[in-house]
Amino acid sequence: MRADGQIEIIAELLHERGRARYGAEAVSQLQHALQCAALAEGEDAPPALIAAALLHDIGHLVADDEDAAPRGIDMQHEDVAARYLARWFPPALVEPVRLHVPAKRYLCAVEPGYFETLSFASVRSLMLQGGPFDEAGANAFIAQPHAAAAVRLRRWDDLAKDPAAVTPPLEHYMMIVGDLFADAPSTH
Repeated sequence: MRADGQIEIIAELLHERGRARYGAEAVSQLQHALQCAALAEGEDAPPALIAAALLHDIGHLVADDEDAAPRGIDMQHEDVAARYLARWFPPALVEPVRLHVPAKRYLCAVEPGYFETLSFASVRSLMLQGGPFDEAGANAFIAQPHAAAAVRLRRWDDLAKDPAAVTPPLEHYMMIVGDLFADAPSTH
């Protein structure tokens, strides 16, 4: 598929399905995605990490899992998203997306007080996702390539739940995503 066609599909997915509420949070999936990307951009993150911030929860939209967590099911949206995105994008975008849930588990294990900053919905999903890592799990996580980027993404993810936040429009970030499409692996 040509880059412009796939980028349009991703944008439509975010624009249409992303209008739904983001679980038990006070924002929509789209607002959350835009806020994450804006926070990344505000910290001068590299383009791939800004795009990862925008697309980190696309697995929720691809898998249509909006009612899974309340039913006690972990749909592993991070893996769904990584498989979806890996067809077109480089590891610098895909891997922080894949690792953003383990990054929450990592931060809960190594950073005193982090757990207390999580929203109710994030605490509930943490329990479904295996809870905080033990020491060995935390060490194994942070040793992976792209783990540090995933921790940055996780912090933006936690902050991107403000119903009053103002962000650039989706089109602004889709230009960044589109520029990364050409850097995808050639194994489609």
